[in-house]
Amino acid sequence: MTRHLRPNVRIVHLNGPTFRALADGDLVAANAVSPVPVSAYFAGPDWRGVWQMRRRQVEEDPASAAWVTGVIWDAQEKLAVGRAGYHGPPDSSGLVEIGYAVDPAYRRRGYARAALEALMRRATDEPRVCTVRVTISPGNLASYQLASQYGFVEVGEQWDEEDGLEIVYEVAGGQS
Repeated sequence: MTRHLRPNVRIVHLNGPTFRALADGDLVAANAVSPVPVSAYFAGPDWRGVWQMRRRQVEEDPASAAWVTGVIWDAQEKLAVGRAGYHGPPDSSGLVEIGYAVDPAYRRRGYARAALEALMRRATDEPRVCTVRVTISPGNLASYQLASQYGFVEVGEQWDEEDGLEIVYEVAGGQS
């Protein structure tokens, strides 16, 4: 893989059938319906819970598919390197929560930063977004250091059933 300083990424949104296949751990079925090819890591056990949650969410609210977790797509390399998106559309107060994760095989190459920047651009361009939130496990120094560079400040903590203790960080959206 050619290394470049600033990966050219976009977030590719997935559809219900892709979420269903990934939630089932079926890579062949996922790649048959996904808008971009994904690797075995996407269908593996580490991310299965996210795909199961997003499958249920999109089944209940099909319009949320345009907001929730998609593929971090390296356009230059034509490669799926991770997942990123919002936990859902903006809520009634204008809050969106972002999440992103990079496949371990592609970490430390600027993909998390590029994904965060893409998510922040969309949030800034969306008039309904007033606040952007990210939650980070206390021991995840790399994620904290990245988020802090974009103005995120600590506003509290919460307990997540899947991830345990998380520190909550927020920054104003561009339209507030």
